Amino acid sequence: MNARGRKIVLAASTSESSEYLRSTWRQMLLATLPMRYARMLKATWSTEVETEPDGQAKYVPQGLRVVESLLLEKFAPEEIAVCYPDQLPLFVGPETRVVGLHAHNPLGITFATDVYAQFSGRDVEPVNAAEFRRLITHPVLRQHKPHLKLIVGGPGAWQIEKQGLQDEWGVDCLVNGEAEEIVVPLFQDAACGRPLPRSIEGSSPAMARIPPLRGRSTYGAVEITRGCGRGCQFCSVALRAGKSIPLDHVLANVRTQVAGGADSILLVTEDLFLYEAGPRFQSNRPALKRLFEAVAAVPGVNYVGLTHGTMAPVVAEPALIEELTPIAVGYSPHRHADSTHPEQRYQNLFIGVETGSVRLFKQFMKGKAYPFRPAQWPDVVLKGMETLNRHNWFPFCTWILGLPGETDADTRESLELLYALKNAKWCVVPTLFVPLEDTRLEARESAKVAQLTDLQWEFFFTCWRMNLDFFRRSRRVQWIFNAGVPLYYYTLGRKLFGPKMKYPLLRLAHFPEWLLRRHLYLDFSDHREPLYRVPQSVAIPEHRRRPEIPELAVLS
Repeated sequence: MNARGRKIVLAASTSESSEYLRSTWRQMLLATLPMRYARMLKATWSTEVETEPDGQAKYVPQGLRVVESLLLEKFAPEEIAVCYPDQLPLFVGPETRVVGLHAHNPLGITFATDVYAQFSGRDVEPVNAAEFRRLITHPVLRQHKPHLKLIVGGPGAWQIEKQGLQDEWGVDCLVNGEAEEIVVPLFQDAACGRPLPRSIEGSSPAMARIPPLRGRSTYGAVEITRGCGRGCQFCSVALRAGKSIPLDHVLANVRTQVAGGADSILLVTEDLFLYEAGPRFQSNRPALKRLFEAVAAVPGVNYVGLTHGTMAPVVAEPALIEELTPIAVGYSPHRHADSTHPEQRYQNLFIGVETGSVRLFKQFMKGKAYPFRPAQWPDVVLKGMETLNRHNWFPFCTWILGLPGETDADTRESLELLYALKNAKWCVVPTLFVPLEDTRLEARESAKVAQLTDLQWEFFFTCWRMNLDFFRRSRRVQWIFNAGVPLYYYTLGRKLFGPKMKYPLLRLAHFPEWLLRRHLYLDFSDHREPLYRVPQSVAIPEHRRRPEIPELAVLS
């Protein structure tokens, strides 16, 4: 260990690096907890990480490992260190010239984080924001700032500029977008003390510029695709065409993860079903099956996890799920009593349902349904969920409240679709619309928790009632939770958000429906037939049907 410091130090916060329960969605939700209560409850599980014997990080977010790999092309390994906040004093010293920080959600203002922290009071700081602030304001960075440049990049770097914190935090350069083409010259300039741009935008790199990883990523994350191209107006990724990482590159990264101690691999993608896809989002079943089999065959891989997918391919090609299930479910680290797998395993996949309103769907995200028409979206969701559940895929779905122009009629359509999914095996997380940077809706006003309508409050807490029922807490814990909900409402909730949340909140606490039916739109006690039903099939419009790709063409 060099007491004078490494020339380049890369670091990430603990909440963005944690591998809690091998579950990306649990990590995400735990990061939304208010830090003050996490400390009171001694909830360190959301920030627990491991270090190597020399103090370097054992695992960090995959994007930071990409930066490390690029820098190792021009700098010696002994000039670079990768660490967590607590270990910064071991590596930042008089000879340090550049510190690069990873920022996934540094201020907690993306779709979910800022929503859930607000239930504990206004101006409450969520765990991920508090942990990033602890990183970027570390005393050792201030001590050595006269001779080093501070560079911050990652999916959430824009938040720092948006909130006017760049100067206060001493950030010399903010990096937005994909950074493969700009990282090396930027760090070289910083290491030589040359001036840096206040901010810089990266563009989609050539495939050859995406380097093999040199170290272990959180959850053993290995990228398999980039981009999406479906065009959802609230998402920047959806505006970039998809590209697939070659299989040999993927497998090399898998072997690196295993060599670093990972026994679980997380396949990172904006849409699983776009891997080696054909024209117009044509899923490539042979390529996907080959990918899963090859990853699972790497010695040392015991578990395989997934990130994002879309519902339309599940319905358009149901055989796809059937073919992937033996490995996708058989190698999953997740278990649930409702799974029919011999070991009760289930696979998780992040899927954006986003709305039950056909009008809003057509306006803001119609490409998400392709090859189906926007008007078929409720059928696509229901049929896709049935197909996934039948094969023990229990997805983690997001649903956006407060999209621009949302009316009560739109919210009622979402409630009806939610009611039709009441017996599904899933987790549904309601979020509020946030105008993210570099999206078509970035100039629109964000939705506010305090401005939710009666129907939106009902939707919000009905989602969580369904989640609690599916994940079945113990009776004792459930009783304590139910008793605590009205206590929360009368001591804090009513003061923060007013009376509109009262009856939806009581549904969360399992108050009987006969007490709630006069105040809520849905009535779960009347057992009425849902407005939407699972269709036997969903027809692809004739003009959107695609010819089958010949098997030899796929395999060539």
